[in-house]
Amino acid sequence: MDNYLQTLNEPQLEAVLNTEGPCMIIAGAGSGKTRVLTYRIAHLIKEKNVDPFNIMALTFTNKAAKEMRDRIEKVVGSDARNLWMGTFHSVFARILRAEAHHLGYPNNFTIYDTDDSKSLIKSVVKEMGLDETQYKANLVYNRISSAKNKLIGWQEYLANPMLMGDDAGNMRPEIGNIFKAYSLRCFKSGAMDFDDLLFNTDKLFREQLEVLNKYQQRIQYVLVDEFQDTNLCQYFIVRKLANRYQNVCVVGDDAQSIYGFRGADISNILNFEKDYPDLRIIKLEQNYRSTKTIVEAANSVIAKNKAQLPKNVWTSNEDGHLIELIKSVSDNEEGRLVASSIFEEKMQHQYTLSDFVVLYRTNSQSRSIEEALRRMNLKYKVVGGLSFYQRKEIKDLLAYLRYSLNQQDEASFRRIINTPKRGIGDTTIDKIVVAANDHAISIWEVLENVTSFLGGRSSGPIEDFVTKIKRFGVEIQNKDAYEAAFEIAKSSGLLKELYEDKTAEGLSRYENVQELLNAIKEFVDDPEKEDKSLGAFLQEVSLVTGQDENKDNDPDKVTLMTIHMAKGLEFKNVYIVGLEEDLFPSQMMLSSRAELEEERRLFYVAITRAQKKLFLSYATSRYRFGRLKNCEPSRFLDDLDQRYVKVSSRFSGNDSYSPNPNYAKNFVSGMKKTVSSQPIVKKTPTAYKPPVDFTPSDTRSLKEGMKVEHPKFGFGTVVKLEELGAERKARIHFADFGEKTLLLSFAKLKIHEN
Repeated sequence: MDNYLQTLNEPQLEAVLNTEGPCMIIAGAGSGKTRVLTYRIAHLIKEKNVDPFNIMALTFTNKAAKEMRDRIEKVVGSDARNLWMGTFHSVFARILRAEAHHLGYPNNFTIYDTDDSKSLIKSVVKEMGLDETQYKANLVYNRISSAKNKLIGWQEYLANPMLMGDDAGNMRPEIGNIFKAYSLRCFKSGAMDFDDLLFNTDKLFREQLEVLNKYQQRIQYVLVDEFQDTNLCQYFIVRKLANRYQNVCVVGDDAQSIYGFRGADISNILNFEKDYPDLRIIKLEQNYRSTKTIVEAANSVIAKNKAQLPKNVWTSNEDGHLIELIKSVSDNEEGRLVASSIFEEKMQHQYTLSDFVVLYRTNSQSRSIEEALRRMNLKYKVVGGLSFYQRKEIKDLLAYLRYSLNQQDEASFRRIINTPKRGIGDTTIDKIVVAANDHAISIWEVLENVTSFLGGRSSGPIEDFVTKIKRFGVEIQNKDAYEAAFEIAKSSGLLKELYEDKTAEGLSRYENVQELLNAIKEFVDDPEKEDKSLGAFLQEVSLVTGQDENKDNDPDKVTLMTIHMAKGLEFKNVYIVGLEEDLFPSQMMLSSRAELEEERRLFYVAITRAQKKLFLSYATSRYRFGRLKNCEPSRFLDDLDQRYVKVSSRFSGNDSYSPNPNYAKNFVSGMKKTVSSQPIVKKTPTAYKPPVDFTPSDTRSLKEGMKVEHPKFGFGTVVKLEELGAERKARIHFADFGEKTLLLSFAKLKIHEN
């Protein structure tokens, strides 16, 4: 037996050696599916003498395709380069390059990327005289993409009363006509978008049987990775290609099907046996990644789903640590507790920062985690997205806030003058800048007297802009930071524009802006902040975002990402945060059992990223839309077999419970009842009133254990002193206000004799 086969367990070996006929390999998390798929292809070439030109292997990422090709090449040599291997889009583009003339396209057709497609849609909308705010390019593009992935062309779309009715109900009755105009423009330009690479391949095989026959003859073996993520169009193409020889092998895990929002259809894997009655099913159930505790806890979660293929994932790894459940009273405290936990685990067990990942359901949740990691000087990277304060929508709103405060801020002016669109083009902006330079005055002075400098044609939108900024300035003077920021976000049109974009990306951007407003509300509600003004908040943010500028290439960083981005990855220590009802599971995914089960699969994916230790976190209150709201623990915590969970000792406030590895199974249910029946958030105590002769002491002599008095928080004990550059800070436990960390140069503390 070849060396590469000797590393396989019995089911893996069965999956590699049985190459003929239809086969479905159900690969549990961490079960070595990539190795099996790789060796199966290598075995076909090396032992079965199959020409690589006759093998097609389809993946979902270029990275996965390259990794598999490199592994195969180590076994069979340079022959691996002749495989039909790559993503669905790249392999089908290769077919279309040779056959596109059958569909009336040139063989050197252009491939439009997403930006190209959205730009063309924007042009079509404009030419049709439609409202660009109602028919946003992003929204229309997603609607068209979804249709194509279900094999619905523009003709079928216009003839479908249900689709047209949905559009009419959403006040966008012209989407079908935009679809038609867009498709015809692409065809006329000899161009295909990404979805056309799939849609037109299926169309080619349906309409040109001699072409289909040619590729059925040529492709004798078809292998598909991550089969649970295929959409209808991809499945139909695979089925057509494999129809002659029936040598189709699909590898996947229904428990990890989490891309329904992208068009993935879990029924492809659940019902695969119906299309192939003589299907060989091989289950890879041994997990090589995680501890027994993590594997069995994950099993207890996914067992609650009804739509699934039966399997029993197991491991021979060590039992490992119990899963740690972290409870906090707010999202900010959740960030602090998670950051503290990472620091402690790193120091106690000599981990590197890259051994840690923090997973969340939505991008907006990264803010509190990022800020907590920064405070502890723990480096981090945000994967699959920008750091919170670097996101476009956040920068846009911050620019509005800054410019409303300071009209001399040219960078902010350039960012917001035409955001949202108000008909002020680059040429007009250049004229404004030139006028300011020529007359040695500020841009703001030009804007205030725009008619004198530019004439009446461009003055209307600019005069409206100036009026808004002046009104925002009045808001800032008369209101606290949150009230002013909310009014600016609303009246600027930013909130409305984001709210109307109902795509997944639009929803994420809207949530991010809401999270920034939540941060401002927390700033205002913080009793430690004496200055509640917008200027004070922006100064604090500037100090935070300034740290983003210091880029470095150090790979040793904590990873932050959404759970969707984490699929296929593994980390020694995993933190899953925000495990609350309406957040995870998402409120958007509770309208059907199918949606809820996809959310549960997402939780399963998150759990199974962990190798050594798993931490689950939830907050009993969280700012949502500027209001502090009580939160219920996620129903998914109930799904976990409580034998594998312990309550963290990193609890907050004055909670009286202590860690207990064997706490009752109804603990979380009991917590839910507690949350729903009484307020969890403690009412802020009345500010302490100091005596009239209160005089702060010289704090240079301050030591740990000393009793102190603060003019707002009253009496407390110094818990810890720390150096912060030239500054000193003290962690002090106050009897009525709990623990506070104060800079001694600002704290106004009076030292009392013990």
